[in-house]
Amino acid sequence: MLAIIGGSGLNQFPELEIVSEKKITTPYGDCSAPLTIAKLKDRHLVFLPRHGHGHKLPPHQINYRANIWALKEIGVTRVLAVNAVGGIDSGMEPGMFVVPHQIIDYTYGREQSYNFLTDGYINHIDFTHPYSQSMRQQLIASLLAANLPFQKQGVYACTQGPRLETAAEVLRLQRDGCDLVGMTAMPEAALARELGLEYAALCLVVNWAAGLAGDELSIDEIMQTLAAGMADIKKTIFIFANQ
Repeated sequence: MLAIIGGSGLNQFPELEIVSEKKITTPYGDCSAPLTIAKLKDRHLVFLPRHGHGHKLPPHQINYRANIWALKEIGVTRVLAVNAVGGIDSGMEPGMFVVPHQIIDYTYGREQSYNFLTDGYINHIDFTHPYSQSMRQQLIASLLAANLPFQKQGVYACTQGPRLETAAEVLRLQRDGCDLVGMTAMPEAALARELGLEYAALCLVVNWAAGLAGDELSIDEIMQTLAAGMADIKKTIFIFANQ
């Protein structure tokens, strides 16, 4: 079963039949919101608004462990994360989609692991390739079918938030080899790996990162770009889920 983690509006399109909502309490507390179980043609999907209903949870206060645990508990095997990001690479302008292939984690203070102990040893997961290669290829095929502009790879810098970055911090991210910047990829991707879930991300660039196009970033413009791209996000999800 496929889960979509993203904004609260992603479970609202005509082809979708809402089956039920489930509030799940995990050993790590409550997840961001009740899980929406929906049917798309003959397939069941699960939708989870990462920031809660009404976008009330900032990135550093999301209970990532509860979210991923709840998805595993109801039978999810694949997770598609939808992320709004800032563009750093010159080819990743606002309105462009990106299927990232790597992550650099700059977050701190977040609960990063389930810290399983199995037979007396710590579960050190392999995280060489943080995103599922098969899901990435499926996403690329979906974006091609949807005829949308996209980049087939990129290095995602995950920063702490909730503030946006300084211009100097973005220059540092450039030097580190990052192509785009967001606040929610980690520890989400690593937790999914710990629980054996396939995980990939569909990123929409909603702004140039700080200092790359003017003195200040406009939150209104960011939200307008995100709203304009929502139909294309849903179109891509529809194609992806039916492949």
